Amino acid sequence: MDEGTRELLEPLPPSAKLVYYVLDAEGRFDQTGLAEETRLSTRTVRFAVEKLTEVGLVEEGLCPRDARRSVYQAVPPAERDGVDEPEATAESASEADPATAAVAED
Repeated sequence: MDEGTRELLEPLPPSAKLVYYVLDAEGRFDQTGLAEETRLSTRTVRFAVEKLTEVGLVEEGLCPRDARRSVYQAVPPAERDGVDEPEATAESASEADPATAAVAED
């Protein structure tokens, strides 16, 4: 596990860490499958997946066999890094040009 993943997991509750470890090691699961695999309640799994999705460690998709169900999978570090770069670029661009930063603040 890379350092960026560890930093994102650190503030999360233990249930979210367990759900992430299972998804990372085993692949895609639906909510019921995650509850069975982790022995957590479905409500706790739902909360954990919500927290993991907020920080970008997990993504939700449709179940290929039943469109009413969602499946979850860990987002690979390479894909997470691509998401973070535009924000850093926008911040550094506004710092480089004070006139642009002043306009952005108004």
